[in-house]
Amino acid sequence: MEYKPIRKVVSGNYAAAYAAKHARVEVVAAYPITPQTSIIEKIAEFIANGEVENLQYVAVESEHSAMAACIGASATGARAFTATSAQGLALMHEMLHWASGARLPIVMVDVNRAMAPPWSVWDDQTDSLAQRDTGWMQFYAENNQEVYDGVLMAFKVAETVNLPAMVVESAFILSHTYDVVEMIPQELVDEFLPPRKPLYTLTDFDNPVSVGALGTPADYYEFRYKIEKAMEKARKVIKEVGKEFGEMFGRDYSQMIELYRTDDADFVFMGMGSLMGTVKQAVDILREEGYKVGAAKVRWFRPFPKDELYELAKNVEGIAVLDRNFSFGQEGILFNEAKGVLYNTDAKPIIKNYIVGLGGRDFTVSDVKKIAENMKAIIEKGELDVEVDWYHLKR
Repeated sequence: MEYKPIRKVVSGNYAAAYAAKHARVEVVAAYPITPQTSIIEKIAEFIANGEVENLQYVAVESEHSAMAACIGASATGARAFTATSAQGLALMHEMLHWASGARLPIVMVDVNRAMAPPWSVWDDQTDSLAQRDTGWMQFYAENNQEVYDGVLMAFKVAETVNLPAMVVESAFILSHTYDVVEMIPQELVDEFLPPRKPLYTLTDFDNPVSVGALGTPADYYEFRYKIEKAMEKARKVIKEVGKEFGEMFGRDYSQMIELYRTDDADFVFMGMGSLMGTVKQAVDILREEGYKVGAAKVRWFRPFPKDELYELAKNVEGIAVLDRNFSFGQEGILFNEAKGVLYNTDAKPIIKNYIVGLGGRDFTVSDVKKIAENMKAIIEKGELDVEVDWYHLKR
């Protein structure tokens, strides 16, 4: 079948809902929370209008219960989906470990929202990155198209390596902003994403299994190792699935870090999510002004793209890491990961951390240009002024 996209003007949240529909999700369990709510409202609308078959919506009293229901559904072999944000994701924390430990390929959309207190409903990546050690893969979308594509790819990757996956979008910047999204005809989605073949199922009574049983010190260690081996395998699978997606639909995701105008760059901006759209626009302007600068958008934070970062770092003089998050007592989380990856390598660019946009504070082209001026001065001098710059701090 020839690919002829179906173009719709939708919000990032509606893009996620349509992707779940096209993935032929069988169970959705979710609890509403701003700014995630319209994802599950749209899915409920699909059900009410008879637009989906064999999709059961489970109404629950909390996000903890939502993930518990998804775990149960996935353990029976169903394709399960949920969505949440901020405090809701934090409430799920215990169950995220259960999902990955049971090797269940649940897909969840997290709409990045700053953690309270003080209360905020605006964009900030700390909620998702606080879950980085739970065994969930994490894909960060720059725009509404990547939300839609990311959900479809996440299901295929997750069901190949038997680990859960999180697709992350920005609150309001994407979740409630409308843009053109190219959607894929159902027949081609079915070709790309066939029915799930579960690793095990609790409803196979001829081959009974125990899930979540006691793991003694004699066995527990190996279970953790197998999760890590699945994460390592996921790096290869992500690239294969991204390449296949590109060949079928014209949007290539074969690289875990998307490079933009980096071939001859002296330094690059590195970050994740919607802010990288602003960065790319600024890079074009800076190039016209004579700066040799590029952008490196980290698509997949887990598993972390270690090899791709090394290949980038050995060819530039500096990296400005833009973190819309913070790990208290340390530094920006992407910055911390990047430093750790490069420590035992021969790639030694100057790396500086810029903390930007916490709680939804605007991050503009003008901000990127000011950071470029600072990075240029640092590289010319050959040493950092400060390692972590709270760029948006009121002074």
